[in-house]
Amino acid sequence: MAEKSLHSVCRWTFNPGKGGFVPGDMRQAWNSDNLDTPGMARLVGEKIAPKMPDHIKLGIEAHYDAEVDDNNAGEFADALVDSKLALAMITPGAHSHFAYGGIASLDPGERKAAEELGNKTVDIAYGPLKKAWDTDAVPTLVLWNGSYGYDMATIAIQQMYRNLKESIAGLCKYEADAGGKLYIGIEPKPNEGHPAMLIPTVASALLIFRKLEEEFGIDRSRCGVNKEFGHSEMIGLDHVYDSVEELDNDGMVHMHLNSQGYNDGIILGGPGKYDIDHGTRINGMNIAIAGLLKNAGFKRWKGHDMQTRAYDNEEQGIDRVVRSILSWDACEQAAAELDEKQLMTLLTKRETAQAEDMMRAAVVNAQKKFDEMYK
Repeated sequence: MAEKSLHSVCRWTFNPGKGGFVPGDMRQAWNSDNLDTPGMARLVGEKIAPKMPDHIKLGIEAHYDAEVDDNNAGEFADALVDSKLALAMITPGAHSHFAYGGIASLDPGERKAAEELGNKTVDIAYGPLKKAWDTDAVPTLVLWNGSYGYDMATIAIQQMYRNLKESIAGLCKYEADAGGKLYIGIEPKPNEGHPAMLIPTVASALLIFRKLEEEFGIDRSRCGVNKEFGHSEMIGLDHVYDSVEELDNDGMVHMHLNSQGYNDGIILGGPGKYDIDHGTRINGMNIAIAGLLKNAGFKRWKGHDMQTRAYDNEEQGIDRVVRSILSWDACEQAAAELDEKQLMTLLTKRETAQAEDMMRAAVVNAQKKFDEMYK
């Protein structure tokens, strides 16, 4: 029997439409009047969970206070428990409130308010949402740096970085006092919501926790990176090597699986494009990462940070999430069946064409696994 695999579904995927240059009302059943966060959890339990293999455990991710707050947290926790789901990740929705740096802001009022939002996120996780934790895989508190950016080159960037370090250290200490059980991860991003960001890469996130340990005495054993595939892809970085860095530093505490689209030869997107957030693709890169995770013994949550297509209806949107989860599971199965010893032998002998054949066969195998599970 396959080992339990943890996959989480994001509240923000279930939106009525992207808006802007495309319709904002494609999925009327998912607008805020028709689908709240507890309802979304029940929807996942009813429509997605039954389509999963027995070894997959599902969780939910949400922003405080845009998607879960003090008013609906109790009902949300009940919906998770009743649907046999878990709280996988919670994040302060600072980007909904702060546009001038958030906890890194040079404006002391904004910085203080952003810090309070982070503390309240910890409070709600340890409060009404605690009943929905999976005791074998507690949630991750993720800091998404959509607020931590700037659009002007000045010496003030250094002060913003100092503010960021001090505020994250304060949040880590606040969480430790609350219980010290959550994992804390920073999600790197090169741009959005600002042209330039304070933590643009995986290396940036790993470094800042080392600095927090050196300068503030923060225990970083449960701190690290929320690995976001698409954010590396957006600037043309190698998310396979990113995985090596994260694992080598014991810094992968959470994952966001998605794709910007350029690496499977079918879906368009890639470096220089905006954050498209397609679901997981079956490709050689993902099989390689799945193999690295297997060898490292990674057993934490794998979140599907994805958007349905601008033209999808509700049924198609649900199907996209199902496909994403099964695609990653298929990559994991193919990685487990890959003859790693033979692969390394070929690479040692410089027989790279034959090594390519092995990886291509693994992609075919993964697609077969997907087809078997999906039907």
